[in-house]
Amino acid sequence: MNSRVAAIDFGTNTARLLVAELRENGFEHVHLEREIVRMGGGFSREEGLSGDAQRRGLDCLQRFAGIISSLNVSQVRAVATSAVRDAANGPAFVESVLRTTGIELAVIDGIREGELTLAGVLAGLDRQDKELFVFDVGGGSTEYTLARDGRAQFVRSLPLGVVRLTEGKVTPEAVSEKIGRELELLLLEMATSHSKPTPDATLVGTAGTATTLAAIAMEMKDYDYRKVNNATISRQQIEAIYERMLPMSPEERLTVPGLERGREDLIIAGILITLHTMERFGFDSLKVSDYGLLEGLIVSGAVAGS
Repeated sequence: MNSRVAAIDFGTNTARLLVAELRENGFEHVHLEREIVRMGGGFSREEGLSGDAQRRGLDCLQRFAGIISSLNVSQVRAVATSAVRDAANGPAFVESVLRTTGIELAVIDGIREGELTLAGVLAGLDRQDKELFVFDVGGGSTEYTLARDGRAQFVRSLPLGVVRLTEGKVTPEAVSEKIGRELELLLLEMATSHSKPTPDATLVGTAGTATTLAAIAMEMKDYDYRKVNNATISRQQIEAIYERMLPMSPEERLTVPGLERGREDLIIAGILITLHTMERFGFDSLKVSDYGLLEGLIVSGAVAGS
C-alpha cells in the first residue's frame, strides 16, 4: 500500500506543498515547495479575491498538481484559509481550482486551522513542554492556541494578517493600534474563561513571520528549515530587527539576509504582531516552529471536507 501523501496549505500570502512518506513514528519529507501567491492582495469586501490573485493562485496550484502527479502520491490533503474563506467569490475560486487542477481545496475555519497547526507544531518540537501558547501569523488572520499536555484548551482566530494590515493601514502606528485593540479583547476573553497562559508556558511562533525572524537572526542566505525549527529568539533581538527594518524601503529590506522576496513590505506588520503578543502576554523569548498547518495535515490524517 502506498503511504505517500501530499498536503497543501493554501494561505493568504503563501502556498506550501509537502509530499511525505508516512512512517509508524511520524513522517519523512519527500518534497517541500513554497510560493508567495499573495491571495489577499487587492482583496475587496464586495468582490473578494482579485483577478490577479486568482491567476497567481491557479498557476501555483497547477504547478503543485504537476509535482504531485510525478511523485506517486496516493492522497492529497489540501486546505485554504483566510483569504478564500472570507471572499465572496471564494466558492467560485475553489470550483475553478478543482476544474483546472484536480485539487479539491477544503476551506477551513480559524478554529480548525488553529487545531491543525497545533498538531503540526507538536510533530516538530524538540521537547514536549506541558503548556504551549502557539500563535500563527498569516496573511489574513492570526490564530492563537493555548495547549496543555498536547491538547488544545483554547483556540481563537483574529483578523490580524500581514497582508490585511499592510494593505488596510497606512502607518505602523495605525497597525499597532489595530493589533492592540484585538489583543486586548483576546486577553479579556482568555481571562474570563480562565484560559490565559501561565508564566511557565512556552511561546511558540509558526509560519512566515516567525521563521523569517529566525532566518534574519541567523543571517541565513539559504533558508534551512532544520536550523530554523526549534530556534529561540529573544524579544530584544526582534526589537533590534524591527528598528533596523523600519526606516528601510521595501527594496532595501531585500538586502537583509534571511528575508525572502514577497515579504519585504509585510515584515513590519508581522513583527508588530509578534512584539505586541510578547509584550501583552509577558514573554521575553519566542520558540520558532517551521512546522505548522502543513505538517498538521500530514499527521492528523485530515482530508478535504474535514
